[in-house]
Amino acid sequence: MIIFKSINKLNKEVNFKANVGFVPTMGALHKGHISLINSSKKKCEKTLVSIFINPSQFNKKKDLRKYPRNLQKDLKILKKLKVDYLLIPKIGEIYKNKKDMKIKIIRKNKVLCARYRPGHFEGVLAVINQFLINIKPKFIFLGEKDYQQIFLIKSLFKRKFKTKIVKCKTVRLNNLLPYSSRNLLLSKNEIKKASSVSKYIYKFYLSIKKNFNNRLKIKKVKKNIESKIVKIDYFEIRNKLNLSKNFNKKNFKIFIAYELNSIRLIDNF
Repeated sequence: MIIFKSINKLNKEVNFKANVGFVPTMGALHKGHISLINSSKKKCEKTLVSIFINPSQFNKKKDLRKYPRNLQKDLKILKKLKVDYLLIPKIGEIYKNKKDMKIKIIRKNKVLCARYRPGHFEGVLAVINQFLINIKPKFIFLGEKDYQQIFLIKSLFKRKFKTKIVKCKTVRLNNLLPYSSRNLLLSKNEIKKASSVSKYIYKFYLSIKKNFNNRLKIKKVKKNIESKIVKIDYFEIRNKLNLSKNFNKKNFKIFIAYELNSIRLIDNF
């Protein structure tokens, strides 16, 4: 594995006209990231992983400070996976000036996390924009756990860049909780609570698939979830194709964001 700390050096030494897959991460790697990397390795000749904790997507400085970091562990995982290239860029190389740090989201897309975390996706879109401008990989691999993130990246960048977006399934623990770097900040008891939320939502999802009228029980389900956890930001059913509230039995998706001991978690089914 070749480690680059400079995008210029990366571009000089890597032929991005070849079949290169890109997996952007913020480190604290887990099985979800490993699944994305393996998908890239199967589809592409070479795989590039980035580790960059993007400051512009955190709307709370405290959240940025608390974000888990373990570079030595990450390096061991990436070497074991035989990743071809690793990019660990500095903030100044990604963002040349402040105006690069945010990309505006149109009003109709300010739903779910875009509504409850103002500035978050503006920062996510900004960093992906900078990566794709400067690197130009053939494919970028993204996980469905961050479903809204993929939707926004596709909406904004599909025509702007030639890079193809590969959407990968959410990887879950045996207790149905999706893998997330933030799980490292939870106690065992909080992991159990978060797991019970995922199980409850999945059960609700299956009940709607069986009987579409069960969607009307969403307020009751939300109350039951709120009895298990501290705070729900949102718990909504939306159209998975356009994130509107106009959905049917074939295209609905359930979204939730909630906090456990000030740690924010998301999930979808």
